[in-house]
Amino acid sequence: MNSSPENFADTAQLLPNETFYEDPYMMPWWSQLIFLTAFVILITVALGGNLIVIWIVMAHKRMRTVTNYFLVNLAVADTLISLLNTPFISVFLLYQNWWFGDIWCKFANFVAICTVSASVLTLMAIAIDRYMAIIHPLRPRKTGRVIVAIIVIWIASTVLSFPNLIYSTTVNFNYTEICTFEWPDGNSANSRIDFWYNIIILLATYLIPMATLTVTYTRIGVELWGQQTIGENTPVQFERMKSKRRVVKMMVMVIIIFGICWLPYHLYFVLVSTTNITRMKYIQEFYLVIYWLAMSNSMYNPIIYCWMNAKFRQGFVRAFCCCPCAPCKRIRTRMYHVRALYPAGQFTMSEKFYHRNGSSMHTVTEDMDDTSSSLVRKSIKHNPHKLVD
Repeated sequence: MNSSPENFADTAQLLPNETFYEDPYMMPWWSQLIFLTAFVILITVALGGNLIVIWIVMAHKRMRTVTNYFLVNLAVADTLISLLNTPFISVFLLYQNWWFGDIWCKFANFVAICTVSASVLTLMAIAIDRYMAIIHPLRPRKTGRVIVAIIVIWIASTVLSFPNLIYSTTVNFNYTEICTFEWPDGNSANSRIDFWYNIIILLATYLIPMATLTVTYTRIGVELWGQQTIGENTPVQFERMKSKRRVVKMMVMVIIIFGICWLPYHLYFVLVSTTNITRMKYIQEFYLVIYWLAMSNSMYNPIIYCWMNAKFRQGFVRAFCCCPCAPCKRIRTRMYHVRALYPAGQFTMSEKFYHRNGSSMHTVTEDMDDTSSSLVRKSIKHNPHKLVD
C-alpha cells in the first residue's frame, strides 16, 4: 500500500518510447488546477485542525485525560502525513515528475505507512481504553501507561514501514525522475515481495484493525445501551452515562470515516496486483480521487471533535477568538456567560482527590468534565435570555 504511484511509473517503463512521450498520465491544466486546489484545502484544514487539537489538550489541564492523550497522538500522526507526505506525493501525481530527491522519496513513503499505522493502532488503543473504562470503571487509568502505549505504537509503526525506507528510490526515465520501488526481486510491477508487502499492510492497517474495532465497540455498545447501570437514578450518574455514550459515539464516527476514506485506496492496490487497470483511460484522475479521499481522513477528525464534543468546541472557539465576524462574537459572548454560570472551580474537589491519588481518578475527572458540559447546555436552553449579545 505504497503512497507513491509506482504502478504508473512501472507501466510507463513497459511502453515504447514514442508512447511515453505522449505522456498518457499527464492531465490538462484545468484538471491539474482543480486537484491542486483540492489538495491545498485538504492540507490547510488538516494542519490547522490537528494543531489546534494538540493545543487544546496540551495547553488546558482539564483536557489532559487518557482518551485525549490518544487523540493528541492521532492528531500528531495526521499532522505528520499532511506536512511530510501529502504535499510532495500530490505534486508528483499531478506533474509526473519527482523534484525532491532520492532521500525525500524514501522518507515520504516511510512517513505514509508509519503514520497510517500509528493512526489505526491509536484507534485500537482508544477502543481498548474505552472498553476497560466502561467494563472496569474502578480500575486505575494511569498516564504512564498511555505514554508507554504511544511509544509502542510508534515503534511498531516504524518497523512496519521500514521496507519503504530501504527500497524506495528515484529512477530517471525519458528526462523525468520518478519515485518508485526497487525490491530485491525487481520493480513493484513484477515483484512478488511488493505484492505480499501490500497484503501485509492491508491486513495490519485495515482489515484486522477494522474487525477488532467493530467487535470492541459492539461490546461497548451492549454494555452502555443494552442494560441499566446499578444506581443510575441520580442526575450525576445519569449524566455520566450520557457522557460515556457521547465519547463512544464520537469515536465510532471517527472509525467509520477512517474506514470509508481508506477502503477505496486499499481496494485499488489489490486490483493493481491482480489486474491491468493502470492502462485504463482516466486512471490517473481515478487514482488522484482515491488518494485525495484517503489523505482527507487526516482533516475530518478535528471537525468530528468540534461537532460532537463540547470541550473541544469551546477550544476551537478560543483558538479563533480574534475572528471579528458576528457568529464568532455571539459564540464568545455565550462562552462568557457559561463561565459566569459555571466557574472553573466547580469541580475542584474532584481535582484535589486526583492530585492525592494520582492518575487513578482520570475516569471520574473526565466524566465530570463532560457532565458539566451537558449541564451547561441545559442551563443555556432554560436561560436563553442570559446569552443574548
